[in-house]
Amino acid sequence: MLDRIRRAVADAPEAPVPDRDYLDTHTPDSRAVDLLAENLADYRAIVHRTDAEGLPALIARLLSRRGARTVLVPPLLPSSWLSATPAEVARVQDGAGDTARELDALDSVVTGCALAVAETGTIVLDAAPDQGRRRITLVPDHHICVVSVPDQVVTSVPRAMPRLDPTRPMTWISGPSATSDIELDRVEGVHGPRTLEVVLVTEGPAG
Repeated sequence: MLDRIRRAVADAPEAPVPDRDYLDTHTPDSRAVDLLAENLADYRAIVHRTDAEGLPALIARLLSRRGARTVLVPPLLPSSWLSATPAEVARVQDGAGDTARELDALDSVVTGCALAVAETGTIVLDAAPDQGRRRITLVPDHHICVVSVPDQVVTSVPRAMPRLDPTRPMTWISGPSATSDIELDRVEGVHGPRTLEVVLVTEGPAG
């Protein structure tokens, strides 16, 4: 079938370059982080702010509050992030042979991200080593995602696209997993974590 399509369009003229003469954002850069936090909260994500020094203790508190006994760890998650987490919380590495049932039995997962988009309240994951494979953020019920601000925050989707590699497997997350039936009854956790906690981390003291 693809061969037939190629033959059919072989003599077609080149597609015109699309006109992209439009505003690529409606938000000043100075508002990006605050707007991201507002929109994440609107989507029922739980937003925290801290600095790099306070990050390990915050992650430890979030895991403790959740009652987590196991935490799934991507291959190159910075070791310092879990340095304050008690040893009794077992660190579990993602394994190629892990089944969905095994992943579902884990309490939490901690990852970084590729980018965050302020105007849509969206976290973008691209399976980088600090994020792990897509499935580890779609099966466990509790996801803690760390966003470096302002470096990883962009105001809009048009500004995000040039910074992303289209050949990577991307997952765009706006809040915890949720769906609604025809009567608009919202159900969370159908195809992803019921609880998404986003930690906005600054290099200096937290605001």
